[in-house]
Amino acid sequence: MLSLLLRQARRILLTVLLGGLLGATLVRLGPGFGVDERELDNRLSADSQQAIRMERAKENNIALFYVRYLGGFLHGDFGFSRSLNRPVAELLKERLPLTLESLGYGVFGGASMGLVLALLTVWWRAPGSDLVPALLSGLCLAAPAAIIALVLLWIGVASRWAIALVVFPHVYRYAKNQLIATSQSPHVVAAEAKGLSSWRVLWAHVFTPAAPQLAALAGISVSLAFGASIPIEVICDTPGVGQLAWRAAMDRDLPMLVTITVLVALMTLVVNSLADLALAAWKNNTVPPAAGSAPA
Repeated sequence: MLSLLLRQARRILLTVLLGGLLGATLVRLGPGFGVDERELDNRLSADSQQAIRMERAKENNIALFYVRYLGGFLHGDFGFSRSLNRPVAELLKERLPLTLESLGYGVFGGASMGLVLALLTVWWRAPGSDLVPALLSGLCLAAPAAIIALVLLWIGVASRWAIALVVFPHVYRYAKNQLIATSQSPHVVAAEAKGLSSWRVLWAHVFTPAAPQLAALAGISVSLAFGASIPIEVICDTPGVGQLAWRAAMDRDLPMLVTITVLVALMTLVVNSLADLALAAWKNNTVPPAAGSAPA
């Protein structure tokens, strides 16, 4: 378990570092980088405009910028947001709790809805039993997150449930396919032939063996939820990190975008690692004793 924990920590560190560097590179090479609308102000003197250009020039060298950024990151300094004229750390401290709450509701609600409907689809094998869940998941999958947010805003539902509707179809489709494949295994047929109740077969012989594969949905759900939170928070005017990311992208705010990239990568990897560690502990506790070993 300790070696697994160390491997996960190393993977998180390397992936986050690489993700931040790639994010900074994409922003730097993106169209419009280096353009500052303040330079269009005719009231500024030539010296002021030159100072603005020199301020931007510090970000032209990505390697140098990223080394400086990491140095400040280790001391809790994530840079300064020019688009909002405030330190990035202060902005995240204000907005991150609201986004985390929305992500918690969205991921838990969407994953729960998808798993429950997938289990009901597998348990209730009547013809057409999956018609309504399939139509609902298809509709949520086809509709953009912004449209879902607008509909819920129109009927007066909190925007966090729009995130749940974005996560739900992905969880439902993957979970249903995985559970159906497991339900066709020989040990499930044998359990049904012995007369076990359908719910016991579904839980003990279908859901439990498929749990390791279903746990992989945790990290995917977090990534989907955060990606959906950007247009949802913009449409619903929710002051969260998603709205902050949109504003930073529009203004090419490099320190803010790099910090948000690192934050999303860190959240996704930590959730995936926790799922892997939990599954490893579960497997260790459920491994049957070796043949011929004496009971404790």
